[in-house]
Amino acid sequence: MKRPGVRMVDVAALAGVSAGTASKALSNTGQLSQETRDRVRRAAATLGFTPDARGRALSSGRTYTVALLTTDSSGRFSIPIMRGVEDVLSAGELATVLCDTRDDPLREQTYLRSLVARGVDGIVVTGRRTEPRAPIDVPLPVVYALAASTDPADASVIVDDAAGATATITHLAGLGRTRIAHITGPSDHRSAAERAQAITPALCTEPLFGEWSERWGRQATDLVLRQHPDAITCGSDQIARGVCDRLRELGHSVPDDIAVTGYDNWPVMALASRPPLTTVDLRLEDLGRRAATLLLEAIDGKPHHGVLELPTQLITRESTLGT
Repeated sequence: MKRPGVRMVDVAALAGVSAGTASKALSNTGQLSQETRDRVRRAAATLGFTPDARGRALSSGRTYTVALLTTDSSGRFSIPIMRGVEDVLSAGELATVLCDTRDDPLREQTYLRSLVARGVDGIVVTGRRTEPRAPIDVPLPVVYALAASTDPADASVIVDDAAGATATITHLAGLGRTRIAHITGPSDHRSAAERAQAITPALCTEPLFGEWSERWGRQATDLVLRQHPDAITCGSDQIARGVCDRLRELGHSVPDDIAVTGYDNWPVMALASRPPLTTVDLRLEDLGRRAATLLLEAIDGKPHHGVLELPTQLITRESTLGT
């Protein structure tokens, strides 16, 4: 809480700097050393001083607000990304506003007009699918997260899905599995197609495309068992949980008879599965942090151009390792 009577000059005096330097340190502007910024912030915290947000905005011409524009109504992907974005922005005392377009182009345009009118400093665009999307037309810095912009001049941060899928094959091969099948989502979804394409040479049969659902996982299990696999990789944790359920119903032990891997590391599915799933973590919070960092650089006049691909992480659990 700000103490009555505490002014910027008081913070500056305690930190041993000028009032102008103290102002720059607290507004994260100017060419100051990190040591100086930290010293001013410690002084402000000691005195209980909080800069006036309205004055800060008026003096800088910024609102210190960033929007996260998403098509992911469920929050399955956008919420972890937003946590990463906020990790970076909160350090600079910026606020994040979540705008859910519900995959409605008209709603998206309404949001964009409102955000431009409100003068937000920049926008992070994300969604629930990884297909490249058309860029938004706004006079603001923009970074695309999870789904790249179709304009190569834009800044985009995406996940290396092919490497993530390959990591599951490497893991299974290291466990001595030689007959690997693959069950995944719709063939017209970039994430399903890219993951399947990366591992097809290592499979004992063609990948099976279907739905992102436990039901499809159960149905497809009956089909792939005709090929006598000793491992089944899945394009999502939902599918993998359905596979594990069906294998158990048919009397197959996971992983003793057949090892199973998922994809996404969605705790609701991966940890609740019987057994818990070995899966690929998309590291969405890291993706959000990187997108926010690029956006701050663009706001400061140093925009990034092109697509940045971030690594995934294989999380090993009982569905391949056993108890």
